[in-house]
Order: sequence, then structure tokens, then C-alpha cells
Amino acid sequence: MKASLVKALIPEVIGSALMAFVLVHAVHYAGAHNWTQGAAVGFFNWLGFAAAATLDSVMFEKRPWQLYLIQKGYLLLALLLMGVVLAVWP
Repeated sequence: MKASLVKALIPEVIGSALMAFVLVHAVHYAGAHNWTQGAAVGFFNWLGFAAAATLDSVMFEKRPWQLYLIQKGYLLLALLLMGVVLAVWP
């Protein structure tokens, strides 16, 4: 069980690092310098990329809205926190 956990966590960590790398460029491009601006950049990246791009899973694949909200809520929280940290980091 521990081996499968490591196999699952490695791509997750790589994906999160990639997401932070892209978001740091978005924060820099937007000129965000405080936590509210950083959160806004994270939110709009989530809205435009994570939420909108995966809406088809509910519309066409008939997956439950609750599952969509749980999965995308996790990404929203992650992008909000990343945006805040990246904006206020010296």
C-alpha cells in the first residue's frame, strides 16, 4: 500500500510544482503585490483553466456535480493559496 501511495504522490507533487511555476508567471505578469491581488490571479486562473476546461465532465460524461465541486474546490483552494504566497513572497 505504501508503494502505491508513493507512485500516486509523485505525479501530484510534480503537477503542483508545475502549476506553481505557471502561476508565478501569471502573478508577475499581472503585477500582483499583495494578498488580495495574488488571490485574484489564482481565482481567475482557476476559473479560466481548471473550472471551465473540466466542466465537460459534468455536462457530457454525466458525472455528479458534487464530485466536480469537491475536485475543483480543492484546485481553487490550492490556486488561491499559491497566488497569495507568490504575490507576497519577497
